[in-house]
Amino acid sequence: MHDVQIFLLKRKELIRQVKDKMTSPATSLTGPATCVTKVELRVSCKALLDRDTLNKSDPCVVLMVQNNGQWVELDRTEVIKSNLHPVFGKVFCLDYYFEEVQKLRFEVYDIHGTHSIGTRDDDFLGGMECTLGQIVAQKKMVKPLLLKYGKYVHAEEISGNNGYVELSFCAKKLDDKDLFSKSDPFLEIFRINDDGTEQLVHRTEVIKNNLNPVWEPFKVSLMSLCSCNEERKLKCLVWDYDSRGKHDFIGEFFATFREMQKISSGNKVLWDCMNPKYKQKKRNYKNSGVVILTDLKLHRVYSFLDYIMGGCQIHFTVAIDFTASNGDPRNSCSLHYINPYQPNEYLKALIAVGEICQDYDSDKRFSALGFGARIPPNYEVSHDFAINFNPDDDECEGIQGVVEAYQNCLPKIQLYGPTNVSPIINRLAKVAAGDGNIKDASRYHILLILTDGVVTDMADTREAIVRASYQPLSIIIVGVGNADFTDMQILDGDDGVLRSPKGEPVLRDIVQFVPFRDFKTASPAALAKCVLAEVPGQVVEYFSHKAIPPMSPMRELLSPILSPVATTPTE
Repeated sequence: MHDVQIFLLKRKELIRQVKDKMTSPATSLTGPATCVTKVELRVSCKALLDRDTLNKSDPCVVLMVQNNGQWVELDRTEVIKSNLHPVFGKVFCLDYYFEEVQKLRFEVYDIHGTHSIGTRDDDFLGGMECTLGQIVAQKKMVKPLLLKYGKYVHAEEISGNNGYVELSFCAKKLDDKDLFSKSDPFLEIFRINDDGTEQLVHRTEVIKNNLNPVWEPFKVSLMSLCSCNEERKLKCLVWDYDSRGKHDFIGEFFATFREMQKISSGNKVLWDCMNPKYKQKKRNYKNSGVVILTDLKLHRVYSFLDYIMGGCQIHFTVAIDFTASNGDPRNSCSLHYINPYQPNEYLKALIAVGEICQDYDSDKRFSALGFGARIPPNYEVSHDFAINFNPDDDECEGIQGVVEAYQNCLPKIQLYGPTNVSPIINRLAKVAAGDGNIKDASRYHILLILTDGVVTDMADTREAIVRASYQPLSIIIVGVGNADFTDMQILDGDDGVLRSPKGEPVLRDIVQFVPFRDFKTASPAALAKCVLAEVPGQVVEYFSHKAIPPMSPMRELLSPILSPVATTPTE
């Protein structure tokens, strides 16, 4: 068995324009401004296979990303000589998109020589696959993976942060471990977890032939450094580098982030670098050098990933248009026609968006509502009804449960009208307001409205959206069919600030409108990417406006690091 541990180090919120090129040569779209999160991941392994006869394996990890169905190498770690339990200093940098399914593959090789990885001379030690969204949403993940000769690997957690710190270290009068030259020192910093295990936070570069090294400044997240606990112990080791991997130990010291922050008060922050063996044997032993913190810069920021990793649940609600303009569901020309071989546009839009959102809701129960139909038992027109006909519990089990409720609902209702959506928006805003009163970042709502025409209660809808903009809620409207949706663009704030009939502006832009026909020739992923692109920014904007920080990640309270799990090897 070996454990692969993946930790998030830092990210930066960016805004860029995303252009989705459709498969039709005549069609192209410019997507909305997208909230991009820069993510850095670090990897370590345990108990790798030993493929070398005389020495231990020289492992390296390659990160592959899936692009258009093909696996492409994104980056690779350094090679660590003769080590079956490598902790890699290299970090992988990639963009995290809430609105996309991002497939990753980590491959481990035993490297021979300096040629490229993957040749017949290199031994494949194993690999694992996952999606970045799964890791982020689940906070902790155990994924068994078959390696050659029946070995398994377990993937673990990815951690967020609520800020970054930039640290600068140097050392003075380190012990000389070399006979014919001076030591080649480098510094390692480990975080000591609650269960006593150690996680590498940073490994500096090697300074050649120097007993007074000045290492390059580096940035690290507070979560990665100390789990946002200023009193958490840090174990720091100084080594003399050896090209064969047999580094000479110079000394160690222990520190906390609270101690490091004393530098901001003008205090000198330094530690004796101690070799326990020398201290025990040498009567006059003082230290093996001194390590000095020369600078510390602290930056506290919050991003979408901070809130998700803190435990914020994204509750998904779908509202479906059952007005008569959709056509009789029994007729194959109807937008609600259930084709046994191909889902209709309502189902395509529902599944594309729902499959992204479901990863961010732990109980996988989703509210499913309808509007514009006459419903049993009295067949009065309703613009806000549960499509499972249970007024006390409108939630369905998973996206498949919503699909089944939709299909079961159609034969029981009479499509009618008009197209009024303000009642459902007001309903969701009221639910979201209840969650907003909790005063923590535990819940956010996404309302997906699927409609075949322009709403008829436009004034009331504008008023409802202005009210809803004060709540933890985002609204996605997908126009189904071939109607003229020009007036619907009013609700989308991209072309100007939406205002209520009385002139009150929205507090923040929470509506994204997209005509489904623009994506008929595209993949469902392209639709999901477009309609969900603005959600991360809207989540951050809401909680930032309320001055609500992310909740503390629960995984540190449960089990910081999973232990290897025994499995039965299979050939």
